[in-house]
Amino acid sequence: MKMSRKQWRKLGAGVLVSLFMGFASWSPAAAAEPTAAVAEQTEVSKRIVINLAARSIALFKNDEKVYLFPIGPGKASTPTPTGYYKILSKDVDPSWTDPATGYSIASGEDCPLGYRWMQIQGNYGIHGTNNPSSIGHYVSNGCIRMYEEDVEKLFDAVDVGTPVEITYNRVVVEKAPDSTIVYYIYPDGYGWQSVTVADVKNWLKGYGVENFESDEEIEKKINASNGEPTYIAKVYPLFVNGKKVDSKAVIQGDVTYLPVVDIAKTLNVSTGWKPNEKLLVSAFGEAVGYDKKEVLYCNADDAAKLFHVDGGLTKKGTYELKAVSNAIVPIVRGDQPLPGSNTPESNKTDTTVPGTAQPGAAANTSRPDSTANPASQSGTAAKQTAPRSAAEAEQQAQAEAAAKVKAAQQKEAEREAAAQADRAKADTSVKTVKTTRTESSTTIVSTAR
Repeated sequence: MKMSRKQWRKLGAGVLVSLFMGFASWSPAAAAEPTAAVAEQTEVSKRIVINLAARSIALFKNDEKVYLFPIGPGKASTPTPTGYYKILSKDVDPSWTDPATGYSIASGEDCPLGYRWMQIQGNYGIHGTNNPSSIGHYVSNGCIRMYEEDVEKLFDAVDVGTPVEITYNRVVVEKAPDSTIVYYIYPDGYGWQSVTVADVKNWLKGYGVENFESDEEIEKKINASNGEPTYIAKVYPLFVNGKKVDSKAVIQGDVTYLPVVDIAKTLNVSTGWKPNEKLLVSAFGEAVGYDKKEVLYCNADDAAKLFHVDGGLTKKGTYELKAVSNAIVPIVRGDQPLPGSNTPESNKTDTTVPGTAQPGAAANTSRPDSTANPASQSGTAAKQTAPRSAAEAEQQAQAEAAAKVKAAQQKEAEREAAAQADRAKADTSVKTVKTTRTESSTTIVSTAR
């Protein structure tokens, strides 16, 4: 599939954090995380990265992508070799000599090298072309062809000795400036690399979003292999009481998802899960939960209710929570205690609904969804009307739980509809921008086909 210059010029998206892999073996790389400020570097580090599957060439300065251009690499019968190289020489107005016949063509409109040449090994190099329609296809004898305007920009930006990395990577994942995780799957032009759903999930895992893209959607993406972007969610490193946890805070649609087990373990709070009612239960209260491929999340709006914490997204790009109370409270468990509970009793089955009286304990008639510490309810309990019987208490609790589930399901349906609308809008915007050229764009997402 041919990619026009107009499509390349407008499809821009922030800092590219690509996961490159060799065609023989590959493994996910860790996603970039915010780090402390470092001393200003005195020397700029440059490197060229070429992805043959994406038919793209990128220039990085100190790990920041400054250019991304389409290319025309070698044909399947004469593929561009992968590996690590460097710029060996640079020439303006090069002449071309046919290696088979020795026939030479001087620099000019008829020269297939265009007006710039950068040698990387033997007869292999990066150069311009007098056939711009070939860019975006596998067309050369192994060299890297570029549009003349693009190769001149790259030529001026690099030096002899600049490292060149040539890969064949069908799966590319990036983190945009707004922390949105985007991934692409390119066609297998050389027939070198098969891609499975498990492979893609493994790549997404490095960014903390493997539970937020369904296997069905990934399978569709693989079947299409068209290099188009798929936007999943925004992710942020999660800290609880100053400690970084393994999972991340994930914003998808209008919901901020927080990992329940990681938070519960860090705070030593007993938690439980009622799968039939889709309710999370903690020592402090209960709230609607979300089962994402057997990993439980809560809405950030319910974090205070479940864990007595406060916090949110910070200016430095992290999500931070801090406990606001260390009061000792009665253990409350759901039908299925979660790993990381703080007492041995959490391994027992207990179907007690939070807010009802416990055997041997004083009655507590506060609402199950109260965020207050049960130990502090004595001042208000007398103002509430206790159920007249245990059966009525159970019916009341079940009715409240059903209402919560219904409301959560409705919100989830609305979120999914909004997400679908956003995707449709994104698809439309992509098709629209492909007809527009922005010469000043230097952050371009590779969508070569």
